Formats: sequence, C-alpha cells, structure tokens
Amino acid sequence: MDAWKVSEIVGIMGEVFHRGPELQLDCLRSGDDHRSTEMKHEGNLLPLESPHQAGFSSPPQNVSSSLAEMSSPLPMEPIDIKADPAGDMPANPEGQPVKRKKGPAPKMLGNEVCSVCGDKASGFHYNVLSCEGCKGFFRRSVIKSAQYSCKNNGRCEMDMYMRRKCQQCRLRKCREAGMLEQCVLSEEQIRVKKLKKNEEETARTSSVVTPTLPEAVPLAPEQLEMIEKLVAMQKQCNKRSFIDRPKVTPWPQSQDPQNREVRQQRFAHFTELAIMSVQEIVDFAKQLPGFLELTREDQIALLKTSTIEIMLLETSRRYNPAIESITFLKDFSYNKEDFAKAGLQLEFINPIFDFSKGMNDLHLDEAEYALLIAINIFSADRPNVQDHDLVERLQQPYVDALRAYIMIKRPNDHLMFPRMLMKLVSLRTLSSVHSEQVFALRLQDKKLPPLLSEIWDVHE
Repeated sequence: MDAWKVSEIVGIMGEVFHRGPELQLDCLRSGDDHRSTEMKHEGNLLPLESPHQAGFSSPPQNVSSSLAEMSSPLPMEPIDIKADPAGDMPANPEGQPVKRKKGPAPKMLGNEVCSVCGDKASGFHYNVLSCEGCKGFFRRSVIKSAQYSCKNNGRCEMDMYMRRKCQQCRLRKCREAGMLEQCVLSEEQIRVKKLKKNEEETARTSSVVTPTLPEAVPLAPEQLEMIEKLVAMQKQCNKRSFIDRPKVTPWPQSQDPQNREVRQQRFAHFTELAIMSVQEIVDFAKQLPGFLELTREDQIALLKTSTIEIMLLETSRRYNPAIESITFLKDFSYNKEDFAKAGLQLEFINPIFDFSKGMNDLHLDEAEYALLIAINIFSADRPNVQDHDLVERLQQPYVDALRAYIMIKRPNDHLMFPRMLMKLVSLRTLSSVHSEQVFALRLQDKKLPPLLSEIWDVHE
C-alpha cells in the first residue's frame, strides 16, 4: 500500500477516535489487546464510519481489501447488545447495579412491563421500569427500614400473584432489578420539596395574575367638554318628556283581566310612553356632533335599528333592584306583572329585566350611559347604512372618551371597558327578541301608533 494511502487511513482513524465526548470508551477488556479498538457507548458497539460517510474523499478503487475490512462495522458480541429497555441494569465489576444515565426517561410505548412483578409498567421509578405497586412498596420498605421473612427460604419466583404473598422476595427482586435506596426521598425531604414547589407556583401565579395596568391619562379638554355636553343634552331631553307626562293615557285602576277596555287602556299607556322615549332619542341624536352631516338615508337607517336598543338602555337606568320594578317619568313604576298586563310576552319581559339587573350591577353614572348611547347610535354595521367610513369616524371619539373616562374613574378595574361594550352586543340579541314581540302584538290585533310602526319598520 502506498505511503499516502496509509497516512490517510491513519488520519481517518485518528479523527474517529478523537471526535469528542460522545465517542469515549466506556471500558476496555483487560488482557484482550487484540480487541482494544472496540468502542462501546451505552452498552452498544459503535461502528466506525467509512471515509465517505465521515466526509472525506473516497480513496482510489484499487485500495487493498484490508481497507474495506477496517472501514466496516466492528464485530459485536452478544453481551454488548441491550435487547430490551425494561431489562436488568448493567453491572459493574463489583456486581452492583449501575445507575441509569441522567436525562429524560426513554419514551413509553404503552406495552412495557414491570421489571419486578411483570405487571404493566407506569414509568421509571427509582432507576427501574416498574409499576405503581412495586414503586410504592419499595418506597415504604426503604422509609420504614422494613425487615421481611420468607417461608420459602428466599426462593420465591416473583410475579403479580406472589408479590402479595412474599414481601422479602419482592424487596429482593426490586434491588436485583436495580432500584436504588438513595433515590427514595424521606418524609422530610418530600415535605420540603412540596413546600418549595408551592412557593414557586405561587410566585409564578402572582406574576401572571397581577397585570401591569396602564396609567390613567387625564381627559383631554375636548373630551371633557364633549362628555359634559352629552350629559346636559340627555337631561334636557328627559325634562321635555317629563313636561309631557300629563298627556299620557292614565294607567287603569281596574284589575279585571277580562275587561277589554282596560287591556286596551294599558296597552295605550305603554305605547305612549314608548313614543315619548323615541322622541327623546331622536332629539338626542340630532344634537350629536356629526349626526346631521350624514345623509338623510343614513340618519334614518341608524335610528331605525338603534332606537329599541337605546330604549332598553334607558330602561335599565330606571331599574330599581329593591322592588324589581322599572320607573318611568319619576312616578310610573312597573313590575313584570304590569308589563304582562299591557300585552307583552314573558319571552320579552324576562330578558328586559335580566338586562336591566345586569346593567344596574355595573353602577354606571350619567356620563357612561350617555357615551354608551352615542356609541350605539353611530354603529356602522347597521342595515342599509351607506357611508360606513364616516359613521366609524364619528363613533371613534366617543369610544376613546369612554375608555379614558373609565380608566380615571375605575383605575383598578381593567375589564370594565370591554364589559360595557359587551352589553352593546347583548342589546343586539334583545333587539331580535323585540322584533318577535312586535310580530306577536300584530297577531293579537294590537295596532301600533304610526310613529312606532315607522321607526320599527312595521308594515300593516
């Protein structure tokens, strides 16, 4: 063989033997000098790579057959092969079990068996693949320093049946399989470990649960002016309705449910209150900055769909949880039974009171109600709205003002703003229920006044 070929082979061999910690020799068999090139890693022989696999250029084709023999995998003996991960641990020269190498346990396939009794294994416990029963038995035996006796002089064959009959042989088999007493924690160590784990969990939870709240920024002068103007506008509209209160048909005093005239009078009383509420909403909307910039068609489209929702917002403002009633115009209070007497269905009455109770629990003030109403009016996703971009631009200042106002008034409640906006979503559902109620009234031959028929788009 040429000198350059020999030197190249030697270089390849040196590269393989000096690659790093992953190819360290576990052991060399004493007295077997001719096998000194056999390398073992975790009980398996590592084959030497061919020059081509190792990233070197291939030698010429006329290299002697000895080169092919050197580049082929080294011979392996049966004792070096580990057939089953659940098998016995390898032993050192003293005959003691060798602790399994640190790191994650091999992936379980689901059909592994306990190295002690043959039951289904649940994982690696105390260095051995074992079942929960043998794990607990070994731990209890070590902690209590238990001494057992065998009636068969320690010759019992351990299986799922005998593990309950002979504790001495079971403990012996645990040790033979490789379970290590030093892996078992004492009661005090377990207590300290649990305490430390709880402290870490508490620290992690507190760091997650306590969010960093944005600092409250004072309202801009124009925002403060807008909010004050909205509240003043709302009070003015309410005052106008209060003046018209004597014009409302009186609530009948008769309790006769069969009297047709009494039923019609109650229905008229409620419809007239609704008309006054609609007039309030229209007056309020016309005074909102930007509303009159919209086309007449968009104004009508916004009012038709938002009116009933704003009426329900106004109704919730007047809810009294102490008597579970809703008060209109300061003097007229009505409970669920009164609504039913006026011809409304329970399928509509119950959601109204539930929504009113939920809004009452938020404890909103006049400014928050006024801003919510303005946001509701300028909803660009209403049917038949043409200029969506303009409606969105008109709505945005009220959204920003409400967010800023809430951050100042409720600095510790960072969920109040989304919670209030979700109430507007709930109003959409109530609006659908109201449409069904209007249809039911028509079936009862209860004719709505022209204004309500127009605003609620009822075609007689």
